[in-house]
Amino acid sequence: MASAIIRREIAGSYREFADDGTEERTCNSEFEDETDADQEDINGTVIRDDSSTSLSSIFGKACLKNTFAVILIFIYLLLMSVAVFLAYQTITDFREKLKHPVMSVSFQEVVQYDAPGIALYLGKAELLSCKHHYHDHVQFTVNLGQQGEIDCTKDHVSYTDPYRNQTLKSALIIRGPQDVRKKELVFLQFHLNETEEDFSAISYLLFSSFKEFQESSDKAQFMQDCERSYSIWTFSGGFRTWVKMSLVRTTEKDGSESVEFRQESTLVRYNEHRPDSEQTDQLFFVVFEWKDPFIQEVRDIITANQWNTIAILCGVFLALFKAAEFAKMSVKWMIKIKKRQQKRKTQELNQMS
Repeated sequence: MASAIIRREIAGSYREFADDGTEERTCNSEFEDETDADQEDINGTVIRDDSSTSLSSIFGKACLKNTFAVILIFIYLLLMSVAVFLAYQTITDFREKLKHPVMSVSFQEVVQYDAPGIALYLGKAELLSCKHHYHDHVQFTVNLGQQGEIDCTKDHVSYTDPYRNQTLKSALIIRGPQDVRKKELVFLQFHLNETEEDFSAISYLLFSSFKEFQESSDKAQFMQDCERSYSIWTFSGGFRTWVKMSLVRTTEKDGSESVEFRQESTLVRYNEHRPDSEQTDQLFFVVFEWKDPFIQEVRDIITANQWNTIAILCGVFLALFKAAEFAKMSVKWMIKIKKRQQKRKTQELNQMS
């Protein structure tokens, strides 16, 4: 009886121990299963993290490359705009310079001038004396108002006024000074007994060549042409008028030349010392002299040089060509990068799958 009870207890204890081992093995197996699952989760997480990191890095590089490509295209467009603007500005400047030439002034030094002609319109006045002097040394006649020495080459011409056809004009033509180095001058003295004008004056005209006047076959027509081309000046009575001349030659657009005289006049009042009985006429004194040995030459110069313009345009078009080539290479490079990115994405997707 007692032994049977003892066997039942031992059997029960053995079953409990066996159950405990079974439970322990079950727990261990469950723990191992959980560990394996966790490990799989960890491995999966690592793999997913690596793939996401690689995708983000690829996306960042692609954005950077696309941004760089856009910047290159923008630079190309900017260079092309600047080149087109320079071409337009160059062509515009060239056309403006053709329309508006620049006046060029140069000076030609001479030893002797071509003796000018002095046309005097005396009216009722009379020439008392005429003489060439040198080195600014002017000698007056002993008796002022009296007939003196006339040592000048002169001529008389009558012609019709070019502006008033019904008016006949008479001019006394005198050869002007020639030797500028020796300061040659011409001193003239006139007197006028009666005048109906409120102011007494004698008009004169300067033309470029006395020799051309002498050689002209129609002197009246020559003087008409001179009066159309040159200005008429005056000097008054009771003064010594010192006229210093300078010559200006102008070359016209058609190649023809025109000559112009410029004058600087100095007036010195004449002090009357004659007896009252001899002061019945008005006296005139005038001196003609060259100012300096330089002839001023004026001509219009077109500063636009067609060769410079062509060179600038060639440079602009070369810049455009280089910019276009640069843009073409940039586009090819972008296409190549996109193809490479697509290939990498395909490979990564294949690996992940």
